[in-house]
Amino acid sequence: MPRKQRCRRIEGYPDHWEFSPEEVTDKEPVVMTLDEFETIRLLDREGMTQEQCAEKMGIARTTVTAIYESARRKIADAMVDGKQLQIRGGTYRLNDQGTENIIQKGTGTMRIGVTYENGEVFQHFGHTEQFKLYDVADGKIVSEQIVPTNGSGHGALAGFLKAAQVDALICGGIGMGAQNALAEAGIQLYGGVAGSADAAAKALAEGTLRYDPDARCDHHSGGHACGHHHEGGHECGHHHGGGHECGHHHGESLDCGHQEGDEGCRRHHSDEKGI
Repeated sequence: MPRKQRCRRIEGYPDHWEFSPEEVTDKEPVVMTLDEFETIRLLDREGMTQEQCAEKMGIARTTVTAIYESARRKIADAMVDGKQLQIRGGTYRLNDQGTENIIQKGTGTMRIGVTYENGEVFQHFGHTEQFKLYDVADGKIVSEQIVPTNGSGHGALAGFLKAAQVDALICGGIGMGAQNALAEAGIQLYGGVAGSADAAAKALAEGTLRYDPDARCDHHSGGHACGHHHEGGHECGHHHGGGHECGHHHGESLDCGHQEGDEGCRRHHSDEKGI
């Protein structure tokens, strides 16, 4: 029987999830896990020792060494052979994201988060200073709370929403990095929404929210302008092949990871062995 991996603590989600060579190739991409990325961040960027990194991540120093060596090999593979480097998955749990004062949601409740400013859906996800959280049971909103965020940045905000037990996010424009972070967090996204935050949350709870699955912030190349709703947008409650469907959140979380001892630890199966 192989021993269970100890859950690795990470500070948060990255803002950038993919790195590509100048020339596009059909080579198999290199996948770096989030715990591997964390060792690179702590050791190479923050300048920590392996002992300090081990304490920060809550694992043994020998484990840090193994994870770090694997991460460095992957970086070398991507750089030398001109492969795309992707970051996703791993065995990890997020460190505290500043959500201690947020009310815990009840069993069987869906929590909707909305980017919030002056009663409206705020249009730039990466600069959101407040979220309004709505708890939904039996298709009705049963509680609301407005919470300040823990700072700007796609990865930080996605980590905040994950720690706040959010199942679905309503927003205006949003970049691809933020979408990757929300997908990693298991949060369903409803972008391209404008107007009253309360009305949008109510519509999502009832399965009638119209949203744009292709919404982008206008500073992201090739995307749609923030908050602009396009004709032919999707309506909640109808499945469209690509998974744009709401109202089917069961239990307290969309996190499909396996519990590995520590509370909130998320395990993503990959081809990694023995780390």
